[in-house]
Amino acid sequence: MKKLLFTIIAGVALFATNLSNANAQSYKTALGLGLDFGNGSTLVGPSIKHFFNSKGAGQAEVLFGGNSVRVQAFYQYHGAITGASGLKWFVGGGPGINFFSAGGYDQTNFLLIPQAGLDFKIPGAPIQMGFDWRPTAWIGDNSEFEAGRFGFGFRFTF
Repeated sequence: MKKLLFTIIAGVALFATNLSNANAQSYKTALGLGLDFGNGSTLVGPSIKHFFNSKGAGQAEVLFGGNSVRVQAFYQYHGAITGASGLKWFVGGGPGINFFSAGGYDQTNFLLIPQAGLDFKIPGAPIQMGFDWRPTAWIGDNSEFEAGRFGFGFRFTF
């Protein structure tokens, strides 16, 4: 009888653990609003993030602001934070291109953007938020480096 009771309790515990792990699993795709801010202009626009597997994700943004249009894409490697349901850290980066136009002056720059940040999926809600540090290297006319750039995303998950 004790063995049967132990087996039932162990089975229920295993099922509950698997169920909680399934609920804690991350989203597959999220679509929403992205912001790029810090030194210089604040840019805002649509943002999408998609997980290729449990650790690897791609993020793409088309942002507008400060007489610029910026298209950027990132690959991010994610890791779980123990004891924090829905919260992950990530590192990554990728390229971007910035189109600037003001007063008859046009300029296009290539960007290299590393990232380090946090990704939070609200448990039980279809909402994901991300915050990252993204120092940006501008390559082209007037090349420069901006260490004080950050990103914030607010997205709905699918």
